[in-house]
Amino acid sequence: MKIQTYYNHIRFYKPHHFIYYPILIIFLISSIYFAITTEDHLIWSFISIAFIFLFAVAYMLRQHYALTLQNRIVRLEMRYRYFTLTGRRFEEFEYKLTDDQIFALRFAPDNELIPLVEDALKNSLSGDAIKKSIVHWKADYHRV
Repeated sequence: MKIQTYYNHIRFYKPHHFIYYPILIIFLISSIYFAITTEDHLIWSFISIAFIFLFAVAYMLRQHYALTLQNRIVRLEMRYRYFTLTGRRFEEFEYKLTDDQIFALRFAPDNELIPLVEDALKNSLSGDAIKKSIVHWKADYHRV
């Protein structure tokens, strides 16, 4: 398995990103083309709108379900890790961190986590800045 870093941590789901979406885009472009070039403007316009709707719904549902669950799991992981390392509850100041900051902190190994949390709280680091500050990237190969 390839070593995960800041530059390659984005993950694609091949059937969805490289099969379903391209086919849907081809159908959408074709239906728009036919809506413009044929005499049956109304029916092809309706078909185009249907494809746009399918595209939007498919994207939103896939992302929403997976990310909602992943967000909850990452928060639980951070609470557990912080408590294990410090004996203090993460929830005491968790509300001061943005989702982006919390999700970036999960890539920090245990020895870098506490200083990064303190730095994020003190200097309001962005999630991207936190990720770039990590010296030894803790890979997450199982996320969606």
